[in-house]
Amino acid sequence: MRIEELYQLFLQHPSVQTDTRKLKEADLFFALKGDNFNGNKFALQAIEKGASYAIVDEVVTGADDRTIVVEDVLSTLQQLAKYHRQQFNIPFLAITGSNGKTTTKELIHAVLSSHFKTYTTEGNLNNHIGIPLTLLKVKADAEIAVIEMGANHQKEIAGYCKYALPTHGLINNVGKAHLEGFGGIEGVKKGKGELYDFIRETKGTIFINNDFDYLHEMSKGIEKKVSYGTHNAETTGELISSEPFLVVNFTNHPDIGQINTHLVGDYNLPNVLAAVSVGLHFGVPSTKIKTAIESYQPSNSRSQLIESGTNKIILDAYNANPSSMKLAIENFAKLPAEKKVLMLGGMAELGEASLEEHQYIIDLIQKFNWHKVVLVGGDFTKIPHSFENFKSSAEARDWFKNQHFTNAHLLIKGSRSMKMEEILS
Repeated sequence: MRIEELYQLFLQHPSVQTDTRKLKEADLFFALKGDNFNGNKFALQAIEKGASYAIVDEVVTGADDRTIVVEDVLSTLQQLAKYHRQQFNIPFLAITGSNGKTTTKELIHAVLSSHFKTYTTEGNLNNHIGIPLTLLKVKADAEIAVIEMGANHQKEIAGYCKYALPTHGLINNVGKAHLEGFGGIEGVKKGKGELYDFIRETKGTIFINNDFDYLHEMSKGIEKKVSYGTHNAETTGELISSEPFLVVNFTNHPDIGQINTHLVGDYNLPNVLAAVSVGLHFGVPSTKIKTAIESYQPSNSRSQLIESGTNKIILDAYNANPSSMKLAIENFAKLPAEKKVLMLGGMAELGEASLEEHQYIIDLIQKFNWHKVVLVGGDFTKIPHSFENFKSSAEARDWFKNQHFTNAHLLIKGSRSMKMEEILS
């Protein structure tokens, strides 16, 4: 079946599902395959549960004409998403970066959706499956779409751009994330820079943080640039406070003035600047921009402030890499609190640099005074140190429950695989 024909079926049944457990009546079921699963085996079950059609790439015994056989289901899903994307003549903003891209995406969505019908990536569906599914959820009433792109190796973002076809791009930063897959920090720059490469070729527009010199180097040859930063930019803002919530004053936009966020950490300043810059560029009224950002509440273990009895807990456990870990520790060290407890989980996907990067974090911790420090799992267990040390978040949870902290400030952070949020369960 040609993509054009499949698209006609999609228009009749404009809801796509890849998991039979989440299937709704009349959905199109795409039988994806992975290392540990084969969706083709669930095609008949999908039809029985009410799927209008099942798209498969293996022969399914007992199937009828509601089963459509293609060469490769994933490729077909991506081609369908591209075809759907090509039906729109609206801005598609792609966002990538090493740290904070999901928060940046959420803030930008909050700002844009206050004035436009805006579609965006749900949660962190920012990979080779999540991006096409996001594109296929964009409806005819869309005025702007915001697509988050995650990556852990080169050529990944270039591939996403081929079917997301972004008109605008934003790289919020480049840091020490996924060093194993990218092959070092220069590899990260090259991989993230694939978004700039696409924008350069298609004569699109980028939003660029003027504070980061490396972004200027990476973006050479792109003519349309919208700048933001703490100085020398079209949108400038300065840090007023982050104790613990971030307060920003927009120095060249008095109509916006001061924004009081619910975000913990001064490392979120660039994310707020980006959201304001994007909003102003697309013509969102200043009052709506201010209200949208001040109303945004972080969730899903991203820079969350949790009050538990007399304790204040910064839960930033969705993910971690050396760059984000450094920023979080330094921000926490600056907070005016007497009893500070640091609970950090190991950092994943660092390859040969892993031991060195974990040692760097240990050395950094030792520069400050803490009430307690707990290091959990990963390569923290391979390096001699004088701090509390546990193999898992479950062990750390047991320790934490026995401490009975009062009037303490805690920072809990670690890579997704460490599940540091379970310390609070």
